[in-house]
Amino acid sequence: MIGPSSPSTSLIFSPEKGMERTPGATAREELAQAAKQFEAIFVRQMLAEARKTHFDQDGIFSSGALDTFRQMQDERFAEIAAQTGALGLASVIEAQLARHLPPEVPAEPAAESPATSGDR
Repeated sequence: MIGPSSPSTSLIFSPEKGMERTPGATAREELAQAAKQFEAIFVRQMLAEARKTHFDQDGIFSSGALDTFRQMQDERFAEIAAQTGALGLASVIEAQLARHLPPEVPAEPAAESPATSGDR
């Protein structure tokens, strides 16, 4: 059974708010999260198209509630697949787009302040 996960994300996407930035995230972390979210969207669309083929349109397994459940199930599957990298699409997108990022500069340590005359 797969439990709820709380991966550390630098970007959070929701249809109501769009993309939100997390302070302190590097451009590479933001790119990785955006690539995962794109993969989830792609998988959702792929599953939605596959579900359009109804073999049992008026049968026992057709209802609005079941359609809603399957949609929710597909959305959750897409999120899990993107977060675990099961399809590998996010890593390919990240690798392709990372070439266009500026090189990361390591943070410099804080400079030591000179001793004041009162410290002697």
